[in-house]
Amino acid sequence: FHLLAGRLRYPDNPEPVQPSPESAMTQTAILEGLSKSRLAVEMTEDQRKALAAVMTLRDLAQGEVVVREGDSDDHLYVVASGGIAVVKAVGTDNEVTLSVLRPGDVVGELSFLDGALRYASLVAENGTRVLSLSRGDLEGLLDSNPHLVYRVMRAIVRVVHELQRRLSMQTTELTNYLYKTHGRY
Repeated sequence: FHLLAGRLRYPDNPEPVQPSPESAMTQTAILEGLSKSRLAVEMTEDQRKALAAVMTLRDLAQGEVVVREGDSDDHLYVVASGGIAVVKAVGTDNEVTLSVLRPGDVVGELSFLDGALRYASLVAENGTRVLSLSRGDLEGLLDSNPHLVYRVMRAIVRVVHELQRRLSMQTTELTNYLYKTHGRY
């Protein structure tokens, strides 16, 4: 089946079928979560609807691992509610939470782009809902909606640029601290 303009179409039946109320609610939740995210900043309403149509919604339990460190993953995640912790060595004595992402944040952008192995696990906090976009589904929009794909890629570059800028500032602060304390801490 195909979802076109909010209606299901089955290959052997050309008549459109209205989606179930659950499906319509899910699409509404995806569109709402996407609209509030950093991913959709430059998108028109039609572009948000087109992207939402290829995204999935997941409700996660406390401590549920979305992607494990060392695994490859071709999905981009948008935190719709709750939080996603970026955790090294999850489940071990050496477990360290590097960051916690909040609603509207985008995570998994580097693995999404290049398929690299995850450097840390993504772990759900209580009451977390994420939107997921696969690389293949985004690539599927290249012919029909290239401007949308361009805007998604711009949003990803903005996220990566912000991360790089924050890391650069932290490196500078650490260097200044070590210099001022003559390496004593």
